[in-house]
Amino acid sequence: MIDNNQIEKSKNFGFPMDRAIKIIRSKYNNAFRELGFDLTTEQWVLIEKLYHQNGQSQSDLAEGSYKNAPTVSRIIDLLSKKGLVERLRFDNDRRRYKIFLTTEGQRIVEACYPKILELRAEGWQDLTDEDYNNFIRIIEKITENH
Repeated sequence: MIDNNQIEKSKNFGFPMDRAIKIIRSKYNNAFRELGFDLTTEQWVLIEKLYHQNGQSQSDLAEGSYKNAPTVSRIIDLLSKKGLVERLRFDNDRRRYKIFLTTEGQRIVEACYPKILELRAEGWQDLTDEDYNNFIRIIEKITENH
């Protein structure tokens, strides 16, 4: 039999984190729709990364976005079909690609950024820099513990 006292003492952080992620994802997806862009939060993560460092490899994008390689490949395929990114082969390795944001992709990132910054500020309303630093420290520690 499972000890209820032990369950009550455990720190079930999964449900609150999942709830927060779902709410944030929904807000971002609604914002993209309101701005008239066919984007998801997963796609945004990659094009934002490319906006700040264009020409990354798929493996660099996967590592930097904490997504697995097949997921990143699927997202890049979708973004490529939308004309937001393009794949160019590495000069010295015909099997690997660098991913570049197109001019249209850059335009969309720049059009979305004001709303993204607004949503980020909204999420941290009434919280301090210390709260943010503690949040990051705690999330990193939970990740390290698992």
